[in-house]
Amino acid sequence: MRRTGTVVLVVLLVFIGVGVLVFGSYVSARNQMVAKNEQVKSAWSQVEVVMQRRADLIPNLVATVQGFAAHETTVFADIANARAALLSAHDPKSKIAANNQLDGALGHLLALSEAYPQLRSNQNFLQLQDELAGTENRIAVERRRYNQTLQDYNTFIGLFPNNIWANIAGFHRNNDYFQGNAASQQVPTVAFPPAGK
Repeated sequence: MRRTGTVVLVVLLVFIGVGVLVFGSYVSARNQMVAKNEQVKSAWSQVEVVMQRRADLIPNLVATVQGFAAHETTVFADIANARAALLSAHDPKSKIAANNQLDGALGHLLALSEAYPQLRSNQNFLQLQDELAGTENRIAVERRRYNQTLQDYNTFIGLFPNNIWANIAGFHRNNDYFQGNAASQQVPTVAFPPAGK
């Protein structure tokens, strides 16, 4: 009888030990998921900061170009619509889509400088173009960091046993990656005004 009591005690201690290990694994994985999710949010906020900076530069750039190419209303309307979409987007997926739309519209705007030589020599335009180029570089860096952080998060929650703990804790895969914009792959057409005009 005493031996049976010892066996029951050993089995009970083994179950308690396994329970402590499983609970410890869950707590550790959950804490890491929280930290990685916060890193994704932080990386996204950096992307938003530089996209906002670009959105703030655009009205000045458009105003400068309009002074030289006032009849290019389609380009200006595309930029205004893309900028409005970016500023009104509320989640990463819609902001990424609006950002891609804005990339294409800005490409067309900057292509106008090829058609208007006097615009290329305008100091204000050149300064704004340099600021925009610097901002575009920052956007590219922050996009890359965001995508890497998001990939790290998604990989972590997809690994076993983290995938079990992620489901229990309510962490889900996030697929809001920045991807190449198909529109930016196309070369914009530039229409030169007839000579003498």
